[in-house]
Amino acid sequence: MLLTKASEYALLSLIIISQKESPQDVESLSSELAISKSFLAKILQCFAKNDILKSFKGTKGGFMLALPPSELSVKTIIECAEKKQAKVFECSLHESKCPSGKETFCKILPVLTKLQSKIDLFLDDITLQDLIEQQR
Repeated sequence: MLLTKASEYALLSLIIISQKESPQDVESLSSELAISKSFLAKILQCFAKNDILKSFKGTKGGFMLALPPSELSVKTIIECAEKKQAKVFECSLHESKCPSGKETFCKILPVLTKLQSKIDLFLDDITLQDLIEQQR
């Protein structure tokens, strides 16, 4: 599956964080989104480790964007949240060789490769800023 709850929660939390002027704490975000605090914390910590978010400690701590929303592609967000490459099918990332060794009779690999390329371009082209503007 391309998008899981991790991707959904990541996108929703980054939209909220991007619209605030002060760091947003996990408890407030999880309450606002009605999702698990511990699950959200893991997602946000991953974003902090990958320099998508800045993390602030203390009573007024929380998370803020490290980059402008216009510089964050949906593909980058999804891949960070999922901790793996966004892919349609397992074999869609292997352009010349079937990972299961069935390339002699696999007729769909070229189609899957094209589909993967189009999805990659599409997700790279949409930014967090685009999602924010869609809400207005």
